Amino acid sequence: MKIAIFGSCVSRDTAEFMSEAEVVAYVARHSVTSLETPHGTDGIDLSDLSSAFQKRMVTSDLKGSGIERIVKNTDDLDVVLLDLVDERRGFWKFPDDSTMTNSIEVESCGAARAARREGARLVEFGTDEHFSRWTTGFGRLINELKTAGLWEKTILLDIEWAGAVDGAQHPQNYGIASLGRRWRRLQRGSREAGRELSRGRGLADAWQSMRNIKPTEAEEYADRAFSANSDYIRYRKEARSLAASSVVRESREVRIDRDHKWGPQPFHYRHADYQSIVDSIRQQVKRNGGEVM
Repeated sequence: MKIAIFGSCVSRDTAEFMSEAEVVAYVARHSVTSLETPHGTDGIDLSDLSSAFQKRMVTSDLKGSGIERIVKNTDDLDVVLLDLVDERRGFWKFPDDSTMTNSIEVESCGAARAARREGARLVEFGTDEHFSRWTTGFGRLINELKTAGLWEKTILLDIEWAGAVDGAQHPQNYGIASLGRRWRRLQRGSREAGRELSRGRGLADAWQSMRNIKPTEAEEYADRAFSANSDYIRYRKEARSLAASSVVRESREVRIDRDHKWGPQPFHYRHADYQSIVDSIRQQVKRNGGEVM
């Protein structure tokens, strides 16, 4: 099965669980906004990126050529996978209205700092402005896939971020669970403040230590997942309305893999989760008339 991906780790990691899969085109670090108004490579220094893959992905974003890399493989493709993970960091909007995805690579090589010096501003994910530009860009992506005859082969991986690590229970009610986490954090802060006072520190120091209590790893994951999943709601709804088909998983159905090869993140799932997603992809490919080994 030959696959093209417009997305990031959700699709790429899933494809690795398909023994029959060959990824012939992988478009990552590329917001769909760049399909409409790519900034271009002039004035962007990528020399600090040591990875050829990273340079290729960022250059593709700057040129807005992601969809072209997929379409040129049209005759060979069995499925196109889409996911929305790369939208989460927003995009840079330059004074001339061109855009550049705010990928980690753009941050690390200094291109983001250079963009700011040129008068660009960061349009953050979840804002009305970002959603408006994203909607136009995603519509462009779908139209290009339709023109190439690939729309029927396209599957959106609509997988929510996991709010708990493998082996832990997913919060049943976020509001109640959040209050519980805040209460436990307050208790930890109170204990720390008490220790500061017992060491002879002043009230100001004790109060500061109480305020500086950081969330636990589990609390941080739960908060990040809830925030991201809330911000993604209207994006996912719009994407599902335009995609030919979707594979959907809610946050309660997936878990974070603590031993994931790229490290634990709310969008790095367990082997069982990927296998379940793969099974759904294969079923969808069959419904679309394709062949699965």
